[in-house]
Amino acid sequence: MAERTVLKMGDPRLLQKSPPVDAFDTPALHALIRDMKHTMRALDGVGLAAPQIGVNLRVVVFEVDNSNDPELDAVPFTVLVNPEIVRLSDAMEEDWEGCLSLPDMNGLVPRFTSIRYTGKDQFGNLVDRRVSGFHARVVQHEVDHLDGILYPRRISDLTQFGFTAALFSDDADETQAAQ
Repeated sequence: MAERTVLKMGDPRLLQKSPPVDAFDTPALHALIRDMKHTMRALDGVGLAAPQIGVNLRVVVFEVDNSNDPELDAVPFTVLVNPEIVRLSDAMEEDWEGCLSLPDMNGLVPRFTSIRYTGKDQFGNLVDRRVSGFHARVVQHEVDHLDGILYPRRISDLTQFGFTAALFSDDADETQAAQ
């Protein structure tokens, strides 16, 4: 297992649309998944897309450990290759997102609250889930990476985007309360 370097916003490779994976259950795909899992966990992320480590393929991994926030639904480690998303309703919700490619930053991002995602795992087995809430948000965020979209492009009010320490400091809370 190797921890890979995560590309940062501004790297043109993060803006490319990724081609699909056409071969499953290969040593190269298994090695990629191992490295992605290790990198995501080492950086305390909940998801990672292959383009974020410089691999231009339609592969994402995600996992939500809710031990620090029991209000979140736990999501087991999931590999999703060649994902497709269908929204199950038009309902959207704004919530804060961060990204390993934009360290120390957050933004208030609108996402569909309920989706169905399909794809395959690394062995070529079908993955087909209907999800909502944070799980749906994570999947939409990661799949955006495969289309060259970073979450700031989804933000509707750029006053709600910035460095985490500034957005969530006591000074920021006082300023927002005064407005």
